Amino acid sequence: MTTTVSAGEGVPSAAPSSFAGLTLDRPRLMAVINATPDSFSDGGEAFAVEDAVRRGRVFLAEGADILDVGGESTRPGAEPVPVAEEIRRVVPVIEALAVEGALISIDSRRAEVMRAAVNAGARIINDVSALSGAGALEAAADLGVPVILMHMQGEPGTMQDNPSYGDVVAEVRDGLLARAQACREAGIAAKDIALDPGIGFGKTVAHNLALLAHLDSLTATGHPVVLGVSRKSYIARIDRDVPPGERVAGSVATALAAWDQGVRLFRVHDVAEHRQALAVYGAIAEAGGKGS
Repeated sequence: MTTTVSAGEGVPSAAPSSFAGLTLDRPRLMAVINATPDSFSDGGEAFAVEDAVRRGRVFLAEGADILDVGGESTRPGAEPVPVAEEIRRVVPVIEALAVEGALISIDSRRAEVMRAAVNAGARIINDVSALSGAGALEAAADLGVPVILMHMQGEPGTMQDNPSYGDVVAEVRDGLLARAQACREAGIAAKDIALDPGIGFGKTVAHNLALLAHLDSLTATGHPVVLGVSRKSYIARIDRDVPPGERVAGSVATALAAWDQGVRLFRVHDVAEHRQALAVYGAIAEAGGKGS
């Protein structure tokens, strides 16, 4: 099912060695900080600024490399948040953690939020709509920070109503490469563009599993690949409809399978568990002569 991908002009042809100043010779963990009252997994737990900052410090102590701060839930069926409210939620958190030296990404699809967040100290933009919103691409290019482009079919409020693809692996890959091309044309360097297949964003369980089985179609593009599967509902569909807090093992299992396909960046809720599992898995592979 996986199709060979040509790098194309300006696209790295070899496996990327770094992203946002982080070498990719080992797993890199992007810890989720939802400064929202309604996120699917931990809505409300980090809504207050002091709780979000405290959570960020814990994640750093557990081994997180990036703190991904978001102020708008993009779970299925979520309603948009006013821009001013999203900024109010994220900027104080970013300011507090950036002063302490944390590498922070802003999880937003709004140009105004991106600008406010980077001005507050964020150094990566992580956009579920792949910089397709009004002014987002221009803002990212102006700000000059690395970007993570995620694939999403539709909008959060309706994306799970009836997702449909002919060939989900090829369509997600090609859609992301088209957005990467738009970024390069806007002046964003290829080395500063990472791709995320958007597991659970406008996809059925079957779509998700097909993408997870063929992540090498994205790693073959030469761009770093970010995988965000932590605690997502496909795990519950496979195993007894367990609630989000009981999906950690399934999240870790997916990360290990993704590592074997060249994924090096993982967006997670459970930092310590992913760090340990990936470290042990890598040590066993190295002892067996497989390396990374």
